[in-house]
Amino acid sequence: MAWYKEWFGQEYLELYAHRDEAEAGRHVDFVIRHLDGPRPQRVLDLACGAGRHSAALRTLGYDVVGVDLSVDLLATPPRLPQSAAGDMRELPFKDQSFDWVLNFFTSFGYFQRERENFRVLEELARLLRPRGRFMIDFLNKEKVLAELKAQEVQEKNGRRIHIERWYDEATRRINKRMRLESPDGRSSTYLESVRAYDRDEVTIGARWAGLEVDSLYGNFNGEPYHRESERLILVGHKPL
Repeated sequence: MAWYKEWFGQEYLELYAHRDEAEAGRHVDFVIRHLDGPRPQRVLDLACGAGRHSAALRTLGYDVVGVDLSVDLLATPPRLPQSAAGDMRELPFKDQSFDWVLNFFTSFGYFQRERENFRVLEELARLLRPRGRFMIDFLNKEKVLAELKAQEVQEKNGRRIHIERWYDEATRRINKRMRLESPDGRSSTYLESVRAYDRDEVTIGARWAGLEVDSLYGNFNGEPYHRESERLILVGHKPL
C-alpha cells in the first residue's frame, strides 16, 4: 500500500501536534496579504488534513471547502462543515469551481510517477476560474538536503520515535521512516516519501499545466525565496 494511504491518521496528528491553529492563522495571514485581487467567492484547501487552515479561513468569513484523501483526518473533531474525500489527481469538483486553491505543508510530490505528480497541477488549473489565484507551500530541496539528519530519536507524548532519513538520488525522493514505540511495548512504523523538486522544476511544471507563477517566497513572513530559505512557497494565477 502507498505510504500516504497508511500514514495520515491519529498517530500522524499526534506526531505533528505542534502544527496547530496558531501556526495556521499565520499561514492564512500570509495568503491574504500575498494573493492579491478581489476577495475570492470560493476557496479550496487542497490536502486539508484535519482542516486547521480551512477553519482559520472560515473564521475570517471565507467560503472554503476542504478536500483530503484521508477520511480519518476529515473526521477529526471539530469536523469541517464543507469537506470531501478525494484524490488530488482526480478531484470531485466541476471545472472552474474556485477562485483560490491553497496547498499547505508539502502535500505535492507524493506519487512515484512524475506524470501523476504533475496531474495534480493540471487538476489545480482545471478547478481555478480564469485569473484565479493559487498558493503551493513546498519544501526547499536545497535546505533540506544540506541539513538532512540521517538518524534521530525523539520523545513525544510518552512515546519514543526513532527517525531515519535519506535521499534517494535515483528517484530524487526525500524519505523519512519513523518507528513509534509506546510505553506498553507496542510499536508501529510509517514512511514519508516526497519527490524533491527544485524551484525551476515546479515553476516550469506549473506553466506546463496552464498556470503562471508570479512570486516565490522563502517563508510565511513573506521574505523572497533563496537557496537557504526555510520553504519554497509559490504564488501565482491562472491566465485568461
